[in-house]
Amino acid sequence: MALGLRFLPFFNRVEKAALSAVEAEVEWFCLPAGQTLFEEGEVADSFYLVRSGALAAFRTGADARPELVGHIRAGEPIGEMALVEDRPHSASVYALRDSELVRLPKAAFDKLTNKHASLMRELSKMMLSRIRTGESYRRSEPRVFALISTSPTIDLEYRSDLLKTALKEMGVSAVACGLECADWPGPKLDVLEAEYDIVILQARLGDSNWARRAMARADRIWMMARADARPSIPLMPEDPSPAAKLKLIDVVMVHNEGVRKAAAPSEWIDAADAARCFHWRQHNASDVRHMARTMAGKSVGLVLSGGGSRAYAHVGAIRAFKEAGVEFDFFGGASMGGIIAAGAAMGWDNEELEDRMRRAFVASNPLSDWVMPVVSLTRGKRVDRRLKEHFGDVDIAELPRPFFCVSSNLSTGATRIHRSGSLSRALRASIAIPGLLPPIVDGDDVLVDGAVFNNFPIQELKAYHRGVNVGSDVTRNNAINADDFRDPPNFAGWVARHGLSDPPPIASLLMRAATAGTLEQHALTRRAADILVLPELNLDMRDWKRFDEAVEAGYNSAKQMLEQMPSALASRFI
Repeated sequence: MALGLRFLPFFNRVEKAALSAVEAEVEWFCLPAGQTLFEEGEVADSFYLVRSGALAAFRTGADARPELVGHIRAGEPIGEMALVEDRPHSASVYALRDSELVRLPKAAFDKLTNKHASLMRELSKMMLSRIRTGESYRRSEPRVFALISTSPTIDLEYRSDLLKTALKEMGVSAVACGLECADWPGPKLDVLEAEYDIVILQARLGDSNWARRAMARADRIWMMARADARPSIPLMPEDPSPAAKLKLIDVVMVHNEGVRKAAAPSEWIDAADAARCFHWRQHNASDVRHMARTMAGKSVGLVLSGGGSRAYAHVGAIRAFKEAGVEFDFFGGASMGGIIAAGAAMGWDNEELEDRMRRAFVASNPLSDWVMPVVSLTRGKRVDRRLKEHFGDVDIAELPRPFFCVSSNLSTGATRIHRSGSLSRALRASIAIPGLLPPIVDGDDVLVDGAVFNNFPIQELKAYHRGVNVGSDVTRNNAINADDFRDPPNFAGWVARHGLSDPPPIASLLMRAATAGTLEQHALTRRAADILVLPELNLDMRDWKRFDEAVEAGYNSAKQMLEQMPSALASRFI
């Protein structure tokens, strides 16, 4: 069946004879919205090309949660790498909307690629390009956003205008379409997608027909919720759109000045079954830019490693990036890096971040409440007080910018990702160095320092957004002083020499042991960062007094990296 495939970009450089042979073998079919093309782990049996519509690829991520790999649009191929390598599919693919595809069965694929060199050549070019970028599927960004208002008092038109203006300043074209487009045929909406980089579909939840249609057509759904209101239950339609089924939904908390909060963001997240939570404060230009960057796939994420006092260097690195004009949109970290990332996600400026870290960890050692060990060398009460002092009773979902930290679940042998719940408790779990601090017990789970399983959670950050990822990593092989362990004194001798405020060498031994297992994976993990800062530090992980030295090292390393960065990369976020 000849289908005229020349309009698909993949075939533009294929010889006429090869194209005719392909057209004679392919099969056309329609994949309804929400349906599965194939599942992760299935044996590849066909090569697919998208004629129209949109699909999304997911793979199993942390905590067995589906992780979005990317969107697949008209003209793009699907499944060719698994077919050529004769291996199972590495991701599941679903239709986001009614889509038309063509299929070339494996037998025909093998026959044609063996016979026609031009076909194999173009296919090889495409696969090599994907291998170089480390991606098996094209990471095309969401382009169609449904902004769904949960209250008639939320001015969607006004907020869409703000987003369009911010997007235009970034060189991204955008158009908004509201209730006036409810009766438009699908092809007319297709024209908008072809003409603009971003299409915003505005709908109020009460406009049931248009709201359902907007959500059904969206690559991503943003539920706009008033912070001074509580969600209705159930919130979402009984027949959810493909984007909702696939967890491609976020909550945007709209904050008006002088209005009391009525519900915790977690209530809205649960009601919408949302993956992320954003905050849009009235008259806050930085929030508008944050939302626009996220929408355009130009957001900037920051992940910080653990490393005890060596993590002070992250404070200096953040200062260097901010001086260069970088605005971070997503934050994550492990152990001490999680604490510093949380401070940045709170909105602390450079001065406040440095001041709070200095007061919390330099003014007096929080790890000095020593106790005869049963589960740990310290009580952990001083650490608890410091975290409570600086982070209060804040829920992670309430932070101005999305944040996560990681802990290690010794009960399950898996990394725990903290995206909601008490911030101070999550941070306490993330820094619970085994043997040094008491673990956090959550039900039947025993949580300890995130560095034990994952000291540089860059992959978790990449799963959270689609933009540039910056990492600062202070993990080193030489992070422990061997002299401390040559003919060490007994406990009484150490106290006589150093007092009770200075931790004995066993503290650094435990801290180092907690991260030793991560070194082998670091070489691979670091490659996932688009921008990597590796501060040059010559200090032990328990040198809590050497704050200024570490901060300066982080600042200088980040500044040097920024100066040497290729202009093409710098233009993506500066």
